[in-house]
Amino acid sequence: MTVAEETDPPAKKKRSSFRETLLFTAGGVLVAVLVHLFVMQSFYIPSESMENTLLVNDRVVVFKLGGVDRGDIVVFKGWDGEDTIKRVIGKGGDTVKCCDAQRRITVNGVPIQEEDNYLYPGDYPGKNFEVKVPAGRLWLMGDHRTNSMDSRSFMEDEHNGTIAESDVIGTAFARYWPFSRLAFFSRPETFSKIP
Repeated sequence: MTVAEETDPPAKKKRSSFRETLLFTAGGVLVAVLVHLFVMQSFYIPSESMENTLLVNDRVVVFKLGGVDRGDIVVFKGWDGEDTIKRVIGKGGDTVKCCDAQRRITVNGVPIQEEDNYLYPGDYPGKNFEVKVPAGRLWLMGDHRTNSMDSRSFMEDEHNGTIAESDVIGTAFARYWPFSRLAFFSRPETFSKIP
């Protein structure tokens, strides 16, 4: 064996290792981009409208696949075209009304028990309203009702304040920052009682 023959294989191996590293790195970046585009995305909370569920500067992860139902916290293209986060109260075909004698919102005549679940302490929906949610659209409200511009604020538009289901970017399933407030979100039980 000559000296040249002894040094050739390591040089080939070095080139092969570099190529593999490059391919793995490019593959990882591609997977991350695809996950971001089609599966999950991170958002920060800019306002007090979802307190105390979400505080200013909290970070949430949304899941972009699957359907949306009453009680879900969703990120969507808002009435002003900006990314917005609110809770789904009614969906296509529902009648959402405020309020019964206990100042509760009703959906299809069924009062939803929000106070013990997520509603800002001592908060209430404000003005009375009744809306029939058109098919393919959603009625959304913030958890801090007196500090939220939501469907109630846009009832005079052509869609009675509702937004299209197709405008939903995804459903928030976890708060990951700050780490001390790490939490996973689930649909409140009260919404399961609505026909």
